[in-house]
Amino acid sequence: MNIKIITAVLALALASMACGFSIDLPRQAKVGPEIKDSITVAVPRSDETRLNITFGAGDLNLSSGAENLVDGTAIYNVKDLRPEVNTTDGNIEIKQGNFEGIPPFDGMKNKWDLKLSSTPMDLTVTAGAYSGNYDLGGLALKSLTVKDGAAHVDLTFSQPNTTRMSVFRYETGASNVKLTGLANANFNNMTFSSGAGDYTLDFTGELKRDATVNLSSGLSNLIVVIPEDVNAEVTVEGALANVSTGSGWSQNGNLYSQAGSGPTLTFIVKMGAGNLTLTK
Repeated sequence: MNIKIITAVLALALASMACGFSIDLPRQAKVGPEIKDSITVAVPRSDETRLNITFGAGDLNLSSGAENLVDGTAIYNVKDLRPEVNTTDGNIEIKQGNFEGIPPFDGMKNKWDLKLSSTPMDLTVTAGAYSGNYDLGGLALKSLTVKDGAAHVDLTFSQPNTTRMSVFRYETGASNVKLTGLANANFNNMTFSSGAGDYTLDFTGELKRDATVNLSSGLSNLIVVIPEDVNAEVTVEGALANVSTGSGWSQNGNLYSQAGSGPTLTFIVKMGAGNLTLTK
């Protein structure tokens, strides 16, 4: 039996099988009228407060100024997106509802505007492909973790974080992210890891103590802003990284340093390839 006959037999067999059963595809979620929900979470009666925000696609805005632990609104036009709030002692989770079928491709709206209180807390934000606008100045964040996918995010500490932050972690995919006022975050350690994209990390603000920053990025454009009066040491690991510096920087091999006064920022930068700019 030659290859043509075998192919014909297989085609007939598949056609016969296709006539014998059908495949039920998941339904596509429908866009409807806008729904506006209030989100209010009381301050827990607990020594430790951990707030987890889980968000998919849309717009997420975070700022200070809540009377409760969290005050805000969610506006959406797909019922599956209705936010859920789960509280267990000091653990609070605010999460976006899951699609029961296929997400709509056009016309979907999902926007959260949340205000947070000055209660000391550990804050974690997990998001997908979304747009984020955060002003976390004036909060009391003991730790901060942000994990997102392909995102466009502006995050700032416009005022000092009122408590010492043990660690600040930011993990992102191929994104456009701008972090400003980072000295105001009052962290001991910061870790930033990313895929390809454009990233600006601005360490202006009030630096109260020595701090360590670990930066890991793929093929990207990474701009690190360090005020000229701040002591800084930057070690670059990655032979393919193109490093450019402004005035006031000295170089010794893969170590770049800037003399200043007060506490010191120590950077370890790992880049497979891309552009690193040290500026003020």
